[in-house]
This record gives sequence, structure tokens and C-alpha cells, in this order.
Amino acid sequence: MPHTINLVKLSVGTKSVEGLTEWQASPMAQTPDGFPRHITRMWPKREAELTNGGSIYWIIKGTLLCRQTVLRLDEVIGPDGIRRCAIVSDPKLIRVAATPRRAFQGWRYLEPAAAPPDLGETRQHEEILPHALQIALADIGIL
Repeated sequence: MPHTINLVKLSVGTKSVEGLTEWQASPMAQTPDGFPRHITRMWPKREAELTNGGSIYWIIKGTLLCRQTVLRLDEVIGPDGIRRCAIVSDPKLIRVAATPRRAFQGWRYLEPAAAPPDLGETRQHEEILPHALQIALADIGIL
């Protein structure tokens, strides 16, 4: 059985977890069978590990805030004829402990041991703290 690996990706232009949920509900961000997808140029070389229970962790405004289980990778051919990868995920966004992350291009692999913990079920629907406060609390190890 393959090891499990995760991805970390910036959610460019998103201001909140709710904003990511709204974007993923739009028709242009969904697969024909109704699952959210993110299309990227590169195909993950570690596909078997990613689709073995891995997640895509989303960075929103400089802070890793949530994740989604990766269901599969679909091939998408763009209007330019170039093959791309659609990372198809479970629609449920799971909030995780806020973790500051620097910006980068593309995506990065994230080992499960380095992933922030999920917030408990009772904390999944809490009102989100202001972004600057989240970063300050994470910097001192409280979040």
C-alpha cells in the first residue's frame, strides 16, 4: 500500500474559507459530476500517494486554514491543446489549526507528520478570528 502525501496550494484571490467554498460552488470550478476541482499545469508525480487519502491544504491570505480530501486527478485539455491536471476534491472543507505560510508558485508536497491538525468538529463552524490576530497567535504557538 502506498504512503500518503498531501499538497499545499495558495487560494489566490480568496479572502476566507467561506470565499473558497463559494468559488468551488461555481460551475467553472466543478467537474461534470459536481465535485470541486483545481486545474494546474503540472501533474503530481506522486499521484498514487496523493489519492491514497491525501488532502489539498489551502493557504488563504498567508495562512494555511483548511483542507479537502483529494478524490482523484482528472486530465483536462485546455483550449490551447495543453494537457493539465484537475485536482478533484471532496466538497467538504475541513478547518485546520491556522498556520502561517509564505507565498510560493504552484503547489508543494506536505508530509502528513508536518500537516497542521484538524480543528475539532465543535470548532469547524466557529467565527474566524481576524487574519492579523490568527498570524500573531500562530507565531506565539497558541493556534
